[in-house]
Amino acid sequence: MLRIIAHTALVIGALGLSACGFADSRAPVPEFMRMKEAEQPPPEPPPDVKRLVREQIDVVFLATSYPREVHVAPPHREVRGPGWTACVRAQLTSATGTSLGAQTYVVTINGGKVVDRRRAEADDVCGTESYERI
Repeated sequence: MLRIIAHTALVIGALGLSACGFADSRAPVPEFMRMKEAEQPPPEPPPDVKRLVREQIDVVFLATSYPREVHVAPPHREVRGPGWTACVRAQLTSATGTSLGAQTYVVTINGGKVVDRRRAEADDVCGTESYERI
């Protein structure tokens, strides 16, 4: 009976240790024992912001805001992801028909599409960007 318990304990111990057989890529073990790092996909090339905003103007601005004098800034790599961000500025009209003046938005571009937009804030770099008309 003691022999069966000892064998069972050895098997359970061996299984437990075998789960630790692979160390991550930064572990202080010999190279052959480390897991390989997952390769990162190649970075996306810079998008043509002018074309994307022109083609997807309804994603950036509401149709009822009648965007005029639309300008775009060069794209920058997204800090928290694989995509790009760019500043877009235009003269807009409110729902009541009064002028809102120049409004600036930050658009997020991923996979050649505008996937998000938000109003630019003071800590964004939109105030110092150089803009081109589309």
